[in-house]
Amino acid sequence: MQDTDKETRNQHEVRCNSPKAWLLAARPKTLTGAAVPVMIGLALAHNDVTLYEEKTFSWTAALLCVLFAMIMQIDANFINDFFDFAKGTDDTEHRLGPRRACAQGWVSIDKMRHAIALTTCLACLVGLPLVYFGGLEMILIGILCVVFCFLYTTHLSYMGLGDILVLAFFGIVPVCTIYYIQFHTITWIVFWASLACGIVIDALLIVNNFRDRDTDKTAGKNTIIVRMGAENGLLLYLSTGWTAYLMGIPFLFNGHSLAFVLPTIYVVLHTFTYLKMKRINRGKALNLCLGDTARNIFVYGVTLTLGLLI
Repeated sequence: MQDTDKETRNQHEVRCNSPKAWLLAARPKTLTGAAVPVMIGLALAHNDVTLYEEKTFSWTAALLCVLFAMIMQIDANFINDFFDFAKGTDDTEHRLGPRRACAQGWVSIDKMRHAIALTTCLACLVGLPLVYFGGLEMILIGILCVVFCFLYTTHLSYMGLGDILVLAFFGIVPVCTIYYIQFHTITWIVFWASLACGIVIDALLIVNNFRDRDTDKTAGKNTIIVRMGAENGLLLYLSTGWTAYLMGIPFLFNGHSLAFVLPTIYVVLHTFTYLKMKRINRGKALNLCLGDTARNIFVYGVTLTLGLLI
């Protein structure tokens, strides 16, 4: 609790539009959510190089995928910060989650608008060379990433569709696209792994919505937790980790048994976080579970990646 108070005091000392302000606005802790699907997609592709004749693993394409994912995540954070502030969603008096840059006055609204334009254009510039490796279809995928990045905050999250978007854009799209860029095909195991990845990362959205369920209901934000209720929301959180873990069973039969065994560490941590969520139940203390969930997701990505590569 003392650490939380200290962090709050430090954040109040942030100067407007300073480097520290932009660092807080970028939310570096969220980059694990962007890194994990990239790690898994690259590990799956690196493993399968020997299956395709006259194909080599392109490290250039891999690096571009990493940069695109990181920049798009920062872009999404800026967009979320800007539009939630513009809509009045980031009520500083009642907000339970981490403080936001525009709402706190750390970043001016005009500067944030310019930053969104800059990061969006930068992501497009970094992603454009992937057309050389993956074909013209990469342009369509890039456009979808940018469009839904805006639609999530402005419309879809209020309709309770956030979990579907996480499943798609933090699971299926990045994992499958990264693999496709290398080999111009998708295997069933790659698609299966992409689904598991999306389910794992959705846990972050679930704990976020579980914490904000009362304020979301008042604001008319019909998240899946608002619709299901708190008790079912807790069970949903627990089931995401176990479902994704059990989806690794096929790895036991394709020569990558460690890709199922090592993520056991993840599912144990996930279960402990569920118990902590259940015990805390309400309030700002649930931010501890948010941090634990981000850690768990990263553990899943690392253990699955190692299990695939060893």
